[in-house]
Amino acid sequence: MSKILDKINSPIDVKSLCGADLDRLAAELREEIITRVTANGGHLASSLGVIELTIALHRVFTTPTDKIIWDVGHQSYAHKLLTGRREQFATLRQYNGMSGFTCRDESSHDPFTAGHASTSISAAIGMAVARDSQKQNHNIIAVIGDGAITGGMAMEALNHAGHLGKRLIVILNDNGMSISPTVGAVAKIFSRVRFDRRYYKVSEKSRHILKRTKQGSRLWDFGQRIKGSLKRMVMPTTLWEEFGFAYTGPIDGHDIEEIVAALEQTKNYSHKPSLIHIMTTKGKGYAPAESDAVHFHGISPKGSPKKNGHGQHLPSYSEVFAATVEKLAGDNPKVMVVTAAMPDGYCLGQMQKNMPQRVYDVGICEQHAVTFAAGMAAEGLIPIVAIYSTFLQRAFDQIIHDVALPKLPVIFALDRGGIVGEDGKTHQGIFDLSYTSLIPDLIVAAPADENELQHMLYTATQCGQPMVIRYPRGTGTGLNLDRELKMIPIGKAQLIREGSDVLFVATGASVNAAIEAAGMLEEQGHYAAIINMRFINPLDTDLLREMTRSIKKVITIEENVLSGGLGSRVALFLEITGIKDVDLRCLAIPDEFVKHGTQSQLRADYHLDARGIYQEAVSFINQSYQTDQENNLISNHIGS
Repeated sequence: MSKILDKINSPIDVKSLCGADLDRLAAELREEIITRVTANGGHLASSLGVIELTIALHRVFTTPTDKIIWDVGHQSYAHKLLTGRREQFATLRQYNGMSGFTCRDESSHDPFTAGHASTSISAAIGMAVARDSQKQNHNIIAVIGDGAITGGMAMEALNHAGHLGKRLIVILNDNGMSISPTVGAVAKIFSRVRFDRRYYKVSEKSRHILKRTKQGSRLWDFGQRIKGSLKRMVMPTTLWEEFGFAYTGPIDGHDIEEIVAALEQTKNYSHKPSLIHIMTTKGKGYAPAESDAVHFHGISPKGSPKKNGHGQHLPSYSEVFAATVEKLAGDNPKVMVVTAAMPDGYCLGQMQKNMPQRVYDVGICEQHAVTFAAGMAAEGLIPIVAIYSTFLQRAFDQIIHDVALPKLPVIFALDRGGIVGEDGKTHQGIFDLSYTSLIPDLIVAAPADENELQHMLYTATQCGQPMVIRYPRGTGTGLNLDRELKMIPIGKAQLIREGSDVLFVATGASVNAAIEAAGMLEEQGHYAAIINMRFINPLDTDLLREMTRSIKKVITIEENVLSGGLGSRVALFLEITGIKDVDLRCLAIPDEFVKHGTQSQLRADYHLDARGIYQEAVSFINQSYQTDQENNLISNHIGS
């Protein structure tokens, strides 16, 4: 039997299918997504949970005229398959392939590029204003999960939408999960709906009775009032009504016919914004994902390296972070951890179990997380804020205003610093050295390996100052970890190799690449000195001044954009101090957004792997040698 999916070349093809074919299509979408994501890696459980919703949306609405905005965008795999990208789906998250998120550059059916949570309703309101101002009449639909709707930005958008009263539809995908289980007061409201079946029983019974009676409009109105009262008894629909939304639900998010009926009804409601509350199962149709939605939220490609050459497990930086923080908390009752819906991403599950009152998950609320931690620090605690580099961008003002300005000892642990890989443009942690090191009184550090990470965490808990520690995604280098933690002098770099021809000033993951490149140079008769510039702010200017007295060729190496990073700060130091006889080359990411691909592919692209650093160094040394030869020829000619 031929596959229905093979005949879907655009959303128009979905509209012509009958009921049985729709169920087959849902099954085929699940099969295709499971096959590709288990091979390529990606966000599996979230995409499996919205397949029926996706089919229903494309039956009722017509994209790209109508706008479907997927919050975060990581659950849009079925949407991609139904909107003309079926042939490219095998390249999902692959180098030069399809993005794992919605992307305006990829398809006109993606009206909004997304990779961070809680943005869809704000974007939808903006599009609704644009539609009305241009006297157009298309539909705008924002699909947002129950985790993302707890974010402060989403709440602000709901408030604004109710105020404006623009026609738009918000679909609340309620599965009890963001990445980890959803937390917060709003999440508890959803749980009361999810687990209290009285509403469903009463609703179905009253509907059955009303359908069989012919008592007229008075009985209908009376029944509706009863229904409304019963709904309020077991779930506060008034929450959405107070925001100014017309509320529908909750409905079964895996019943295509029921979803279509709700969408058709809401589509014609033009007086104010509408919210449809659907109940789904994250990982639906794939037993492993249904039973462990946290693990299958995002999975790695098959064959991802987790062992060294001797078959031993290499701990990830996240695992080393979690183990170190739990040790620090055990030794110091003032140490607390604050995370924004990422306890599992930071491997904090064991600490949550052992010390439930020491780990605070605030949900997808990065701004609140930072100021919440500042409040802790103001009263004598030592909070460690665990937020991925790309997500901390959302709390820039709070870092400045609430932490650095009053000099509160909040520690920021930035996982996924530098090149992240297949998650692509929205997730690369390539800006943090720039946006944190420009802030006065904020220490910014990047460990060269997992052993230095644990010592930096200890240093941060002891120094009494606000401090950022950024470290990369993935496994560590395999070093043996010191049993005893020690202080690292703030602002002091480490000279880890002597040399005479060129000076590598590297930070973070780039240090080990620089060491490997130096070995390759030595085979060619060139000798590189290496500084592990583990502190970006304050910069170790004493060591730089000392080393540049004898070595006049300096290469800075970092996984950060060029503007404002390590190279910029070294260049500024040389300029301010009047050191004019040093040639400087900065290896960094150009001021651009980095596409998706493996970490090794992307590092090679930007010459930030060992081979690239070696090639840049050889070119730099030879260029300087050629310039010296030309200068000697000119001098000899003038002298003669």
